[in-house]
Amino acid sequence: MGSSFTNTSQYSSYYYTYGYNYNYTSYDYDFLKVEFIKHVATCIIIAIGLPLILAAIYSLYSLVRKDNVAPIYVINLLISDLIQLCCMIVREALRYREKTVEERLTWEIFSYIHFYGVMVSVGFMVCIALERYLVIACPLWYRFRRTVKISVVVCVFVWVVPLVPTLMIYCHLSPIVLSTFLSVLLLLPFPLFIFFLGGIFKALSASRSVSSEEKRRIVGILVLVLLIYTLLFLPFIIWKLAFMNNFFGMHKSLFNLSYMLLKLSPLADLVLYIFMRKGAVDKLLASLCCCRMDSNDVIRPIV
Repeated sequence: MGSSFTNTSQYSSYYYTYGYNYNYTSYDYDFLKVEFIKHVATCIIIAIGLPLILAAIYSLYSLVRKDNVAPIYVINLLISDLIQLCCMIVREALRYREKTVEERLTWEIFSYIHFYGVMVSVGFMVCIALERYLVIACPLWYRFRRTVKISVVVCVFVWVVPLVPTLMIYCHLSPIVLSTFLSVLLLLPFPLFIFFLGGIFKALSASRSVSSEEKRRIVGILVLVLLIYTLLFLPFIIWKLAFMNNFFGMHKSLFNLSYMLLKLSPLADLVLYIFMRKGAVDKLLASLCCCRMDSNDVIRPIV
């Protein structure tokens, strides 16, 4: 029984959650070198991301206390990033150890939690994009419904919904069926991001209640959200679908690359936080948009 658990469950979290199960019985130099590079890169991500995310959450929380609801979704996004970073810490601490049964179970549980954090992160990226879209497309409707209570309800919904597919991991489903379902679920935000960005460009000319500065920042935020999703999340989702369905003969090196890109998402979300702050970024956006602010525009901070 114990031998069976060792052979089938040591890294089952990778198979069920990430679609790949390493064979640690056949070490070679190249494999160890890649694993060491991944370990060092992950430690750098944790060391940089952890303190900066905590500082960003504190900064945004002070704005929420001033009855500004826009930072709520960003705070929750950063909290989901913290969950991912904490899971990375536990898993990296166990990576090179000869694991006991309890440590293997811990590894597997934190792999599931990390995947849950990824799904929550994507959910709040959709919330941020939708909220910025409504500022331009439906300013009057949004102004009267932008309350802390509604934002809290939306946040609870985003935190609860990913629990369902995460708990499905423990159901007796085929790994291929489960992996395909989760990948398709993570693909759903992609057309939404494109729709929000296209709708923003269509509504920009008609909007008169939002300043040029805010318009530039909103467009910049939506473009950044789309880039983060496309560059960091989409490669892993495509790899997961392709690997689990035996397309293209996917190699494990592609998994390593796509998974490391996924680990970079907490740092990318910090860039999103910077874009939502008023300051030097506005000058950069103004030069990129090649337009001048109207002297009659009313300057209002987004967050």
